[in-house]
Amino acid sequence: MTMTAGETIGVILLNLGGPEKLEDVEPFLYNLFSDRQIIRLGPKFLQKVIARLIAKRRAPKSSKNYALIGGGSPLNRITAEQGRALAEELASAGSFQVSMAMRYWRPFAKETLDEFGRAGIRKIVGLTLYPHYSKATTGSSMVDLRRVMADFSPGFELVEIASWPDQPDYIQCLAQTIQHGLDSFGDDDVQLVYSCHSLPVKFIDEGDPYLDEMAKTIKGIEEITGRSGKLCFQSRSGPVEWLSPSTPDMLERLAGEGCKRVLMVPISFVSDHVETLYEIDIEYGELARGLGMELKRTESLNILPQFILGLKNLVVEACREKGWLE
Repeated sequence: MTMTAGETIGVILLNLGGPEKLEDVEPFLYNLFSDRQIIRLGPKFLQKVIARLIAKRRAPKSSKNYALIGGGSPLNRITAEQGRALAEELASAGSFQVSMAMRYWRPFAKETLDEFGRAGIRKIVGLTLYPHYSKATTGSSMVDLRRVMADFSPGFELVEIASWPDQPDYIQCLAQTIQHGLDSFGDDDVQLVYSCHSLPVKFIDEGDPYLDEMAKTIKGIEEITGRSGKLCFQSRSGPVEWLSPSTPDMLERLAGEGCKRVLMVPISFVSDHVETLYEIDIEYGELARGLGMELKRTESLNILPQFILGLKNLVVEACREKGWLE
């Protein structure tokens, strides 16, 4: 089966979402902590009650962090820019319409599917913007997308692109940003540090492929750069056992070994948001200075042309495998 003339394929970019202004912070946190797939708060009937209490308690501190990066998350804006850039790339491959669905903030999956339904689009590619699969990220987004789709009549056909840790353009783009970062230090000795979003150890024990896929990405990068780096984990929250070492622990360990210069690669993030702009640039930057180190961060991929080309190639390949494109 090939795509019929004029038939349009919808592409939905899947991401976390983020509060766009300070008054969005508490309801965003409530949506996040209400997701029982990633965190279980007491018995099921109490999940949303507890989520509301946690959101109210955490909102003031989170709001201060967002205030320091412009008063909100740029994630929705950047994802929209990625969608427009991807649509331009896909124009040469067929008829595509690109939109986005955020898991914990607008636009939600229903809004995007409503938009496609009104346009008569029934073939959908769900493309995660998390390169490495975890049930806490892509898994939750895909479950939500399928759940919402089930309520539509007529229905949709869905192709899922659930991870792409060794996509060649993505790897090449990361390697280039690393080289640019290393060049910015001149000839000085620099320690490369990969920082990715942490997960509860329990998820890995239950078979989550996140760490295995992270290793694929790092292997691909290091085959190009010829440099090795150290892996650590940021953005912990909650009283469970998390992957280690944490990024702050890694910085303290490196300082103790006499390291003076660190290039940090936010390897699990493809867009600037609070984890890069606040956590790495501000919080870890201050920590590094206090430890007598200079810390720089590689450029986020955002709408770098080769990264967008990689997304295009993922979509085209998936559509061809499905028989939607020749």
